[in-house]
Amino acid sequence: MVTRVAVVGATGRMGRLALDLIGDAPDLEVAATLDSRTPLEAIQGSDLVLDVRAPAASPGIVDAALERGIPALVGTSGWSAERLATLEQRLRELPDLGVIVVPNFSIGSVLATRCAEIAATYFDSAEIVEAHHAGKVDSPSGTAIRTAERMAAARRELGPVAAPHADQRARGQQVASIPVHSLRLAGVEARQEVIFGGTGETLRLTHDTYSSRAYEAGMLLALRAAPGNHGLLVGLDALLTR
Repeated sequence: MVTRVAVVGATGRMGRLALDLIGDAPDLEVAATLDSRTPLEAIQGSDLVLDVRAPAASPGIVDAALERGIPALVGTSGWSAERLATLEQRLRELPDLGVIVVPNFSIGSVLATRCAEIAATYFDSAEIVEAHHAGKVDSPSGTAIRTAERMAAARRELGPVAAPHADQRARGQQVASIPVHSLRLAGVEARQEVIFGGTGETLRLTHDTYSSRAYEAGMLLALRAAPGNHGLLVGLDALLTR
């Protein structure tokens, strides 16, 4: 069976990658390509909506898909815990539909976040530094937000990390009590470093992305899983552990 995919954000970096992957896959087909000027009605008739547009547009794209009875795969950041909770509640009323939200399609990034989640239970001091290309419009990145939230969840019984001088702007934006520092630079694809501090030692967990090819395996996995998914799934790790 061939899944017909409407790619929203088809002219962007991730959109172009998706078109190449779908075009080469025998079980996937491009049903429609949408950019910022294309009416969302163009998704009608597709089997799946892939949203890789800007974060601000993402909720409206998901709403348009669900209103038409089409499952969605979100490959953009900006989905906060509050926004995800609202979406999960809506999906409870649509038991035959599902949405998968993937802040980062890189398998290496998922594994790095999992390692940070484990380390967070052993260190009371932690901060995140993330860097992306100059064209990335949102900060902190969705990956950094998810990493911080997963670390905080792992520390639920221990309490928040130590984050002194949080009132100073240079200390970064706190996400789930963890300071996050964002860099937007020419010459960078994507990089995240989680730094843990302990008595007499530091631990650094770093993931670097050098090419968009790092996203290929994860994107294909999510594209194939999304049509049969019910409810809300967040993160590529939710698919890797199935």
